[in-house]
Amino acid sequence: MVDNKLLPKLSQNLLEILEDEEYYDITIEVGNDPNVKIFRAHMAILNYRSPYLRRILSTNKNKNNGTLTSIKLPNFLPEVFHIILKYIYGGKLSFEEYDILDFIKILTTANELGLQELIPFIETFLTESKKDSIEQNFDLIYQISFENNSFLELQKYCNDIISRQPSKIFNSRLSSIPEKLLVTIIQNDKLKMNEVQVWEHVIKWGLAQNPELSSDPRNYSKEDFNVLKNTLQQCIPFIRFHNLTSKEFSDNIIPYKKILPKELYKNLLNDFLGSNYIPTEKSKPRVIEEIDETSSKKIDSMYITFQHAELISKWIDRLEITDKIKNHYEFKLLYRNEPGVSESFHKFCDNQPGTVTIIKLKDSNEILGGYNPIEWKRYCGYRATKDSFIFSFKNSDSTENHILSRVKDETKAIYNGNFSPSFGFKDLRISNCPTLSIQCEQSSYEKSIMSATPIIEAFEVFRIVRV
Repeated sequence: MVDNKLLPKLSQNLLEILEDEEYYDITIEVGNDPNVKIFRAHMAILNYRSPYLRRILSTNKNKNNGTLTSIKLPNFLPEVFHIILKYIYGGKLSFEEYDILDFIKILTTANELGLQELIPFIETFLTESKKDSIEQNFDLIYQISFENNSFLELQKYCNDIISRQPSKIFNSRLSSIPEKLLVTIIQNDKLKMNEVQVWEHVIKWGLAQNPELSSDPRNYSKEDFNVLKNTLQQCIPFIRFHNLTSKEFSDNIIPYKKILPKELYKNLLNDFLGSNYIPTEKSKPRVIEEIDETSSKKIDSMYITFQHAELISKWIDRLEITDKIKNHYEFKLLYRNEPGVSESFHKFCDNQPGTVTIIKLKDSNEILGGYNPIEWKRYCGYRATKDSFIFSFKNSDSTENHILSRVKDETKAIYNGNFSPSFGFKDLRISNCPTLSIQCEQSSYEKSIMSATPIIEAFEVFRIVRV
């Protein structure tokens, strides 16, 4: 019979031995001036508990002349070594006493001392109980987790964060992202980001490394292109150019053609100029879908990412940002109005309940939109609903800076009869004459989502279907 109830007593006795001031046979000087502390310990326990300390003790054994053994460990922090030493003796680690940075120090020290059984134990605690802290200190956590292959669980967790929230990583401190991390991000098959967005972030990162370069490649000299080319030479091979549309290639790649290898650019030009070009024909597509296998949600949008779709889904269900997704919705594209498209959106969107309109502003990275839970109709007049809302995102690559405005005058929630989707009196009303433009004057909804009257580049309408 094995009774683990006896182990706490053994653990307590061993911790008492650690505090004993009479029978110790080794002193350990830890740290560097001015932060140095001397610990008393027992060679037999250290020898069997830590491979790292065993090697040091083995080296010192040959030099022992009968006097008290003393070793120095200048590369460790005394306060962290004390925590580890108590674990070595008592087999206990108190999670309540430490913050995320303390645990990272403990983790790296445990790894160096060869305490491999402690590593997955700490990793599991961090990934299950310190998720917010990991995201707040992501750069440090990522860097440490990939310095060696001991922290496999943290590596996987960091890669999952990158897959789900690439814009959060890019938008935090783009200039400080290490090249290795950037390459890891753009290699990720499950990255929730359109390829053109990947390219734009890579270019922004390259410019951040060379602040003397202009943001407009039309002003570049031959030397400027060479500088950017050298900076991005490790990244360009992992851009999946064939996942771009012809327009995206023309607008975003051709201006930087001189930073691409000549043979690559020549082949891409032949492919994209071909009359039968189909995106993703040669490139492995990214799995732009929900990591949760229970969700079949997909979105065919040129302007928003899955992060936006997930947040809009929460708004539909009246959830908070931090709440877990309650229902999974598929965003089915009904209509996309782009320059040159003349068909009325009523032709494709009428009698379709539950739609989301996404509006891309011209010469801006800002996104506007609205949710209509009822059907669009051709006849002129208002329709009532209590569940509609309008919104704006300051950055099409991020959900962090947004405005949500729910309807307050339910009788004027939706306006029918216009050539394009319209919400409220003039809260979010699209005009087609003489060009695509929009009105954003707060009236029927809680708050204004934009103060200016911008020009619209295009808009999309999606049918929202629960899956």
